[in-house]
Amino acid sequence: MPLLGDEGHKEMVDCLKEITASIKKPSAIIVVSAHWEENIPTITSGSNPPLIYDYYGFPEESYNIKYPCPGEQLLASRIHSLLENAGIASKLDDQRGFDHGLFVPLIIMYPDADIPCVQLSLVNSLDPAEHIKIGQILQDLDYENILVIGSGFSFHNMKAFFAPETSESKAMNESFEKWLLATCSSSDIDEEERSQRLIQWTKAPSARFCHPREEHLLPLHVCYGIAHTTCSEFFELRILNKKSSMYLWQTEC
Repeated sequence: MPLLGDEGHKEMVDCLKEITASIKKPSAIIVVSAHWEENIPTITSGSNPPLIYDYYGFPEESYNIKYPCPGEQLLASRIHSLLENAGIASKLDDQRGFDHGLFVPLIIMYPDADIPCVQLSLVNSLDPAEHIKIGQILQDLDYENILVIGSGFSFHNMKAFFAPETSESKAMNESFEKWLLATCSSSDIDEEERSQRLIQWTKAPSARFCHPREEHLLPLHVCYGIAHTTCSEFFELRILNKKSSMYLWQTEC
């Protein structure tokens, strides 16, 4: 929908472009996509992964989208080695393509498709602590100037997106966003408390209304695990008429 000019995604498109303009062009990109789950962390390792059109019911043009960025086998191997050396079983997949969790934001951010990319799966246990730990392990990744994108959504209740907004649904949306914003940005919270808040995210106000299933939240946990500090910047916006947020960490790992 963002690539088809949908008005409900305009703020998202503008925000991604703003972020791109504010950071150095990366030498490679790792995308943790909400749209890929495996029983162990899995990393794309093909040299030229195809695109996966993992959606249905959209206009024909959405199935002709191209984003011919290369893969990055060395980076994939280093991620795999780090996880294995830390005692987390993982695997390389040289057959899987890139899903829309990768190519939608990157067409907006880096339309030339000239940056090597690797995609990292979620673990289908959907354990928040495990995803923070995966991020912490990636702190030791030996690769200069990496951009890691947690490609999810701070609000992901599909029924609510297309239902009339009520004062109750608006309040629930906004209460969770307020909690998430404080969790990621407040300097009054130490890292032990921040980690515990994210691990126990279901205790947040209206958590299960905003995330009936948590796969769209967990890419954030991986990104936080890498940075393990307050975000450098946050962005508040509306996507499909729901209050949403994006978080940017700029760190030296």
